[in-house]
Amino acid sequence: MRRTLLSNAILGTVLIASCALAATKESAPDPSDAVLAKSIRHQILMYANYTLWDDISFRVDNGSVELEGSVNQPYKRADLERLVQRVPGVSAVTNQLKVLPMSPFDDRLRLQVARAIYYDPSLSRYAMGAVPAIHIIVENGRVTLTGSVSTAMDKQIASIRAASSLSFGPVVNNLTVENPPAKKS
Repeated sequence: MRRTLLSNAILGTVLIASCALAATKESAPDPSDAVLAKSIRHQILMYANYTLWDDISFRVDNGSVELEGSVNQPYKRADLERLVQRVPGVSAVTNQLKVLPMSPFDDRLRLQVARAIYYDPSLSRYAMGAVPAIHIIVENGRVTLTGSVSTAMDKQIASIRAASSLSFGPVVNNLTVENPPAKKS
């Protein structure tokens, strides 16, 4: 008799706990924007065709994602939108990715600038990893550097190396510095 009462009490407790757990799962809010942004960033970085010729950024607002930046091939624009839509918690995607002009001249400039930057001994470490840290965006002969570097000196060197590989035009340096120098007071 005692065993039956104890078994029924345990069974009842387990049943109540499982109902409470199911109710909290159903009423749980969508993942926060920060968690969602982390998942989206992971998906973009894991995209097999994401290269140093692409620059992708995004904003998340209550599950709505806005993709921005540039890609060098038209199929990447659609692929990235599809990838982001599949992330759990994403309610809508606005795709503002720009497809860069497909031109042999721009392709040649991309390679020239990449060689100049990544063959430099002080910058070669930025080539490590699946997606290099310095992105080279070329649009109709105009070169823009994006991504991040460790120091302000690396940012300057990258700009100088990129400009030295070109026979015309300035280089727009939008690199961010991860470890800016401390301000002296």
